[in-house]
Amino acid sequence: MKIGILSRNRKLYSTTRLVQAAQKRGHQVRVINHLRCYMNIASFKPSIQYDGKQLEGFDAIIPRIGASVTFYGTAVVRQFEMMGTFSLNESVAISRSRDKLRSLQLLSRKGIGLPVTGFAHSPDDTEDLLNLVGGAPVVVKLLEGTQGKGVVLAETRNAAESVVEAFRGLNANFLVQEFVKEARGSDIRCFVIGEKVVASMMRQAEEGEFRSNLHRGGTAKLIKISPEERSTAVRSAKIMGLNVAGVDILRSNHGPVVVEVNSSPGLEGIEAATGKDVAGMIIDYIERHAKSGKTKTKGRG
Repeated sequence: MKIGILSRNRKLYSTTRLVQAAQKRGHQVRVINHLRCYMNIASFKPSIQYDGKQLEGFDAIIPRIGASVTFYGTAVVRQFEMMGTFSLNESVAISRSRDKLRSLQLLSRKGIGLPVTGFAHSPDDTEDLLNLVGGAPVVVKLLEGTQGKGVVLAETRNAAESVVEAFRGLNANFLVQEFVKEARGSDIRCFVIGEKVVASMMRQAEEGEFRSNLHRGGTAKLIKISPEERSTAVRSAKIMGLNVAGVDILRSNHGPVVVEVNSSPGLEGIEAATGKDVAGMIIDYIERHAKSGKTKTKGRG
């Protein structure tokens, strides 16, 4: 097979591991910087140009689209879909999962456990918004934030009102969520491929920090998850339409609650914590499912 990996940096651990796993299985693989792709939109036959040449003949692509370039990255993925190329995660599913508000609304509609979450526009509603999520402490999240950036823990009501006021002053869109105290600065990352959790780890925030992201100094260890947590992770990925996803779960007093569904989950932390060849499992999935034109969206939506 000829596999394209859409990544801006071929030296990243996840990109390198996917290249190794594909080559180990005898596939031809190419790393493509999606920001350097340019597309022929008007043509009856859609095409993608790269380095002055047309990209063609790919059986599958693996999108590794950064959150800051979601709009252009998903446009490139959509163009591949229109050309009949199988995408590990489709453009619509990536866009859906990147929109924090939309993703929570979709998960809520299907009955997935979530932290109590509020969203409002008018500053006149701040007091009632904080009451809605149970009052301080609360977590205030920018809709565009990733890897723990743009996430603030407001421990008092005055602090919460100040953070909300500051975000509104920047014309930023944000969510206000209950703070799940019983999680104690830890969360569970479930790595889903297809309809199975293939690996899971518990991430623990460093002392004095509530965000457990490994990029922010958190640590990770292997963990055995419950059947309910496993089911929650698989259902969440399916609701987003993602074939591969990192589903982040908190253990609350009322069961597992999902805080995020990541469409480009990193491989370094999960492989180090579990010792599993997750990159190889991703290539195995592509081998079993990649067929020309096998895409639900075909560029629509």
